Amino acid sequence: MKKITILALHLGFGGIEKYISSLCKMLEENYEIEIISTYKVLDKPAFEFSEKVNIQYLINDKPYKKEMKDAFNEKRVLKGTNYFIKNLVLLNRRKKSNIKAIKNIDSDIIITTRDFHNRLVGKYAKKNIKKIATEHNYHNNDNKYIIKLVNSIRNFDYFVVVSNELKYFYKDKIGNTKCIFIPNVIDKVYDDPKYNKNHNLVSVGRLSSEKGFLDLLDIIKIVAKTIPDVRLDLIGDGEQKEILENKINFLDLKKNVIMHGFLNQEQIEKIIVNDSIYVMASFTESFGLVLIEAMSYGLPCVAFDTASGAREIITNKDFLIKDRNNDEFAKFIIELFKNPSNIEKQGKANYYYCRKYLLRNVKAEWQKLLK
Repeated sequence: MKKITILALHLGFGGIEKYISSLCKMLEENYEIEIISTYKVLDKPAFEFSEKVNIQYLINDKPYKKEMKDAFNEKRVLKGTNYFIKNLVLLNRRKKSNIKAIKNIDSDIIITTRDFHNRLVGKYAKKNIKKIATEHNYHNNDNKYIIKLVNSIRNFDYFVVVSNELKYFYKDKIGNTKCIFIPNVIDKVYDDPKYNKNHNLVSVGRLSSEKGFLDLLDIIKIVAKTIPDVRLDLIGDGEQKEILENKINFLDLKKNVIMHGFLNQEQIEKIIVNDSIYVMASFTESFGLVLIEAMSYGLPCVAFDTASGAREIITNKDFLIKDRNNDEFAKFIIELFKNPSNIEKQGKANYYYCRKYLLRNVKAEWQKLLK
């Protein structure tokens, strides 16, 4: 049985970490799998791993970026400086411990999930090991980021991306490294999808600027003028939390927007089954796994067409709003609420469409690559 080593920064909450969990589920029956995680940020991984997967941590600690930022913002200079020094020490340990671990890898295949690991694997891993880099971010036409990523995979055999758009963007930029498109996956579809006739919307994601939640609040304000009982379940946490809370107060949307914070999958499910429409206001998305997950509950999805992941996943182009036009987005939501049969029709179409992304259906593509 061939052995695979997957390199992770940590196994906490995040899209890449969920990707690693799904990847292990696809491959663990046919391969011996070990995960080398740089940091141990939680007592146990945030996502599910079977006992077949061997997990080892290089550093029994985590970075203190948030703590450092909070301390300096609160003018606790000594505390902030202590966290700054801790982070410097951890960065030094991160590099040294990863170099040592990579030099000792005796697997048949290495799979990386960060450009930091790409650079070290390309330089220090044994030459006879098949090297596969994976990319989970949209480049946003950031030339510095693109060059950094491309240079990091020069010595790799394969570069796996999660959308066709990323494949066509990178395939002629990476020399002899072969670019492969394999989508993200969902583990299951919901057994008994409901097609609700309420005015509940839902959106899930990290509370950061690229997710466009500030625009989404403006959209909710417009919708509320016509449909006063509209409700948005906003699920997630991040650096824009306070900014969003302040805007909710400013727009007088406290009755219309519920900020749930970070929730696990079980908690999300309890909310999403009572919602009618999934809304995404992201500026960019490399894939948009949350859309597939929403579809697996039978929800129609509405998004701005600026996000390439949304363009690739949402097949009914009427549900893609052009030019980041908040008024058009709100108008479309209002029309759906006035015609609930259209919500059910698109929800059913999505429910059956998303099955192509089930773990069991994507598994063969990975096995073909690894054989």
